[in-house]
Amino acid sequence: MITLIDNFLNKITMYRLTLYSLIVMALGGLMLSFLKILPYNPFYFILGAVFIVLICYLSNILFAKVFKAIPNVESVYITAFILILIVTPIINLSDLLYWGFLFWVSLFAMASKYIIAIGKKHIFNPTAFSVALMALTINQSAGWWIGTMAMAPIVIICGLLITRKLQRFDLVMTFLVVALLSIVGLRAQGLNSGILLASHSLLYSPLLFFSFIMLTEPMTAPQAKGKRIFYAAIVGLLFSPTIHLFSLYSTPELALLVGNIFAYIVSPKQRLVLRLKKKVQIANSTYDFVFNADEKLNFYPGQYLEWTLGHRNSDSRGNRRYFTVASSPTEEQEIRIGVKFYPNGSSFKENLLNMEEGDTIIASQLAGEFILPKEKQKKLVFLAGGIGITPFRSMIKSMLDKKEKRDAILLYSNLTKQDIAYGDIIKQAENEIGLKTIYTLTGNILPQENWKGGVGFINEKMIKEKVPDYLDRHYYISGTHGMVVAFEKLLYDIGVPKRQIKIDFFPGFA
Repeated sequence: MITLIDNFLNKITMYRLTLYSLIVMALGGLMLSFLKILPYNPFYFILGAVFIVLICYLSNILFAKVFKAIPNVESVYITAFILILIVTPIINLSDLLYWGFLFWVSLFAMASKYIIAIGKKHIFNPTAFSVALMALTINQSAGWWIGTMAMAPIVIICGLLITRKLQRFDLVMTFLVVALLSIVGLRAQGLNSGILLASHSLLYSPLLFFSFIMLTEPMTAPQAKGKRIFYAAIVGLLFSPTIHLFSLYSTPELALLVGNIFAYIVSPKQRLVLRLKKKVQIANSTYDFVFNADEKLNFYPGQYLEWTLGHRNSDSRGNRRYFTVASSPTEEQEIRIGVKFYPNGSSFKENLLNMEEGDTIIASQLAGEFILPKEKQKKLVFLAGGIGITPFRSMIKSMLDKKEKRDAILLYSNLTKQDIAYGDIIKQAENEIGLKTIYTLTGNILPQENWKGGVGFINEKMIKEKVPDYLDRHYYISGTHGMVVAFEKLLYDIGVPKRQIKIDFFPGFA
């Protein structure tokens, strides 16, 4: 079952999964309204939802044109559906003031992405900002109707899928523990009262929806593990409604806004407009895209960026992707990515492949902890499958340029000889800094290829034979999700401690 779930999650982008989850929650709320389990008129529910989506869509188009920005299609609908799920559905169609509230809360949610931004990077969660602004100015707040026991099963199932996709269980659990301790510690009168209050907070408040959906938003949350744990603790501590500053009492949205400020302070802030310098085919169906940057990107080898490519008729996977930076920090003013293309690929990749010299793409959201250890004496093994070589290209190039000799072994698996990428850099590293490389092919090998490397999948026998001191080494694994999982299990089975294994992960791997 877990394998089936992971296969599904690997085929869908993070943004698309979040959007589909929100739609499922909204449909669940609508169905419960039809069944009169929730006290809302289904027809009014639909009208309000359509109105919010329409205002968000139109205002986003307007702001994108004014600010000359590339609109992100999924984010418009994600914001709209979060508003649908937290703003109480309209009760009276003739209530013009409430229609006005829906209009302004939708408009300001979109506006915050463009206006409340520094360096074209928005600071606050759009829905939290908009709802807080309405509460502080016209004393009209969200009802957070999603926080009911009837909706809890849907929220939990969808939320767990999103959290597994993002690999943010540490963030969610830290927030839930701190928030419950804050609520119970400030309000409970005893043990029984505390248990009752904690269970009520989980099932009859927005706590679960807030933690799974709003807290985890990548654009306004820190990506580094230590920082995101601290971020979760800050928001959790402030989540209790008894926390106040003079007459201003905390709300979920205010708690999140404070956390967003912390996240902005501690997170990388660069948002680069990159121009294509050249694209070079480096392997079978694999291209190296080299971009010129107006400013230097400060990063560690092995980190990744979110790439946004505006194009018409975007398919269901949207116009954003995460790619590891294949270049080294030593290659100043030049940023490259290695991309593998498959038949019937996405519209994003199709448009990426069709880019011409001088065309632009947006890169932001630098993150990732798949980086070399500070201790240069640590012995390393790089396990790469296919295009999973990209972070290792960055690391190896950095070591070459710095003349940094580390005891490193590269095990590089491909289907065919023609799929091997960055062979020139690898060969140079073998000659100049002593990198040891073991190639292996898993597909059919033609006699005329005169292949002298390994044959078959990387397995226990190969590791023990090629890496005699395998228990003493630190392992870095990069490739497809299935390959990473298989290699990780293989290392566990032969006794390599978990603390000696790093896997290349970024949200929305699909």
